Amino acid sequence: MTDFLVELGTEELPPKALKTLIASFKETIEASLKAEELSFSAVKAFAAPRRLAVLVENLADQTPSKELVVWGPPAAIAFDGEGKPTKAALAFADKNGIDASALKAESDGKAEKLVARISAQGKKTVDLLEAIVNDALAKLPIAKRMKWGAKREEFVRPAHWLVMLFGKDVVSASVLGLQAGRTTRGHRFHYNNAIELTQAGDYASALKNTGFVLADMSERKTLIEQQVNAEAKKVGGVAVIDPDLLDEVTALVEWPNALTGKFEERFLQVPAEALIASMKEHQKYFHVVDANGKLMPNFITVANIASKDPSQIIDGNERVIRPRLSDAAFFFETDKKTTLAALRERLKTIVFQAQLGTVYEKTERVAKLAKLIAAQLKADEASAVRAGELCKSDLVTNMVGEFDNMQGIAGYYYALNDGENAEVAAAMNEQYLPRFAGDALPETITGAIIALADRLDTISGIFGIGQQPTGSKDPFALRRASIAVLRILVEKQLPLDLRELLTFAKNQHNNLTVGDELVEQVLSYMLDRFRAFYEDANIPAEVFQAVTAKQLSQPLDINQRVLAVNEFSKLPQAQALAAANKRVSNILSKQNASANAVVHAELLQEDAEKNLARAISAKAELVTPLFAKREYTKALAALADLQQPVDAFFDSVMVMCEDQALQQNRLALLQQLRGLFLEVADISYLVPAKN
Repeated sequence: MTDFLVELGTEELPPKALKTLIASFKETIEASLKAEELSFSAVKAFAAPRRLAVLVENLADQTPSKELVVWGPPAAIAFDGEGKPTKAALAFADKNGIDASALKAESDGKAEKLVARISAQGKKTVDLLEAIVNDALAKLPIAKRMKWGAKREEFVRPAHWLVMLFGKDVVSASVLGLQAGRTTRGHRFHYNNAIELTQAGDYASALKNTGFVLADMSERKTLIEQQVNAEAKKVGGVAVIDPDLLDEVTALVEWPNALTGKFEERFLQVPAEALIASMKEHQKYFHVVDANGKLMPNFITVANIASKDPSQIIDGNERVIRPRLSDAAFFFETDKKTTLAALRERLKTIVFQAQLGTVYEKTERVAKLAKLIAAQLKADEASAVRAGELCKSDLVTNMVGEFDNMQGIAGYYYALNDGENAEVAAAMNEQYLPRFAGDALPETITGAIIALADRLDTISGIFGIGQQPTGSKDPFALRRASIAVLRILVEKQLPLDLRELLTFAKNQHNNLTVGDELVEQVLSYMLDRFRAFYEDANIPAEVFQAVTAKQLSQPLDINQRVLAVNEFSKLPQAQALAAANKRVSNILSKQNASANAVVHAELLQEDAEKNLARAISAKAELVTPLFAKREYTKALAALADLQQPVDAFFDSVMVMCEDQALQQNRLALLQQLRGLFLEVADISYLVPAKN
């Protein structure tokens, strides 16, 4: 059992890809070793800006030996009448390297056949490692590979050295045109020298103690986080550590050293989001907030060296960030000189989608749809219209042109500057909520209205020109938009009918290529996004199917029914009543029973049908007000008591009797029974499907 090390030294690797690259490298090597049935105790990954490495601890020296069983021709063909081997037997013996005299026959379970049992020696591990490493590098998720110098090899960055050690021995291998050795390299500035590794297990300690390189990415990440938090405490603040930024900074340095700089307080008059974006995106700085969450005039940078004079590094970073923040301040002050309403005119030259018109035309449609939604919700229609008209104006501001993630946020600040009311201003940013799964929803009703109107306009338009999402492509993010609409309607408790809103949205578009079926097509697509909701909530698919069978189009109502049916399905009476409903459904469908049939009391003869009629009448009186208030859970719980009279009815009453009057009366009774449950859902779907 021996340790194996492979390290590929390169020029600086893409920082945002480093985590993915090393994970893939490790996983592929590990999978290849397992495929060869090589045992090992652990696989450790190391990654830094200039290196990818994997250490396999206690790797077996060779693959296991195996006994191979090779079946040959039937014994009747392998031997002649005198028991001598035929040409077929001799060919089998020659092929498998055995003497003809050693040929023997055994049963394979079907017939007597020649058999050769061959002992295959295990393969030496060192002979497999070159192919394993080359395969792992070839499978790295690299979008575009590059060549360098006069070499033919391709990789994400030029490769300059290769270490492959099996214990203390160098593995004879060639990877990306490099011959394997035992020489790695230290930090580019602290120790720009070769480091000879005695054995594979010395890798991390040699780089750390001699080369000033923390090769373990997780160790480096933890150290950076600790240093950044400690620096923030020094200035009486709290560091805001974005996970993605932390990963990126970890991939940029080999010997981290966190330092705190500052900027002029006058820049704090600029929206904090713009300052943070400038520090984070351009300079990879962590920002600092006070106890109240307010941005402080400080930043934390992570240097790749431990300087003897840190003040010089801090001063350099302060001089770099100052013009960046000055740009943000200039953009903010310049943009404030023009109102969002005036900027809206410039949207007339920006195409939203070739067949759907300009962004200006989109805001016109959004405003009209927002007015409809506001009217239905009894919200402020004027605010909804105003927010709809202004919702895209910040796209043409200098701030958003420089910092695209300020879209919406910039609109909020500019709306306040223009004197727009608080709801309209909030809607400028809230229209984009939720931006991702689990994100916050709009807090204001106007924000929610614009968020709905904007997405419904986009979904109906894109579907209307025949560019529906496919399994692999969704360029307009319609899945995410649909989920956002459902979340807003359900979680904000907005009783809006999607079919009605989609019809209105569709009618606002002029150049659609899809016909009258568009609304139902889009509605079906959007409501189908509910499936993932309920899977995450561990609600069975048949519960959702029971509700969708009613062809409803109000997401809030659908959700309330699904939750109610799910609770009902847990009751002990649920399966019996579901089976009864399915039986009733089958009977009624075969007889074309009228939905409005009346039960005549004088035609009720059997005690069981009389009891069921009384029970249905009593329950109808009880649950009708519950249905009206959408208290579906209480209603279904009340209807669960019908199990006993329903079971008794089917046990003792012949529905399809010869007397037509009695038959129709009993069908009418069953129609009433089924109608009660159908007020909520078709619970016959709860019956388990037969295999």
